[in-house]
Amino acid sequence: MAEVRIAAEPRTEFGKGAARRVRRANKVPAVLYGHGAEVRHISLPGHELMLALKTQNALLTIELNGASELALPKAVQRDPIKGFLEHVDLVVVRRGEKVTVEVAVHVVGQAAPDTLISLDHQTLSVEAEATNIPTGFEVSVDGLRAGSQIHASDVQLPDGAILVTDPDALVVNVTAAPTAEQLEAELAEAEAEVGIVHEPTEEEQAAEAATAEAAAGEGDGEASAPAGGAEGDQGES
Repeated sequence: MAEVRIAAEPRTEFGKGAARRVRRANKVPAVLYGHGAEVRHISLPGHELMLALKTQNALLTIELNGASELALPKAVQRDPIKGFLEHVDLVVVRRGEKVTVEVAVHVVGQAAPDTLISLDHQTLSVEAEATNIPTGFEVSVDGLRAGSQIHASDVQLPDGAILVTDPDALVVNVTAAPTAEQLEAELAEAEAEVGIVHEPTEEEQAAEAATAEAAAGEGDGEASAPAGGAEGDQGES
C-alpha cells in the first residue's frame, strides 16, 4: 500500500478553545502514540489529511521535528453535520510489524434474478504487516441463487494476511426477493400497528360495490327457488 507523507507541527495548547483555533487555521488536532513513547500532541494539514484518510487504514509517514515515523489512524472524529475532521488518533508502527485492522468487504457481480443480497459483515478483521495492509476484499455473488451464503472463511485473502474474524461468520446472504403481494401485506401490517387508516380509492370502492351487488343477487336467487318449488308441488297435487 502507498505511504502518504504529511508534515506535522507540535501542539502546546490544549482544550476546546485551542482545538478550535487549530481548525480555523485549516489544521486538524491529533495525537501520536505507541511503542512505549510518550503521547505527542500535534496538528496536521487538514486538506492533505482528509485526502489521505479517504483510503481505509492509510499508512502515514509523519514528519515531526526533523524525524519521520510511520503511523496508522486509530480513531477519527468528524463533525456529525458538516463531516469535517475534528480530531485524529495515530498509532506508531514499524516496518515488518504485524497489526490487526478492519478491512472493508466489497460485493461485486450480479446474483440470480429475484434475489436480495444482504451484507452481514461490512468489514473483516485481519492481521497483516503494517506496510502491506489490504485495501479491501472483493466478494463475488455472480450467478448465486437464493439460499447461497458466503462465510468469512470463503473470502480470499492476499498473501501475508491472516483472518482474525470467526471463519464461520456470515458475510453475504442471498435470499429470495419478496413478491409485490408480500410487500403490500407487510406495509399494511406495519400501518395497522401504528394506526394508519387509508380512505379506499375509487377503484376499491367500485370493487366493493360490485361484490356487494353480486352477493345480493345471489341471495335473491336463493330466496326465490323454494317458492317456485312449492308452487310446483301444489300444481301436481
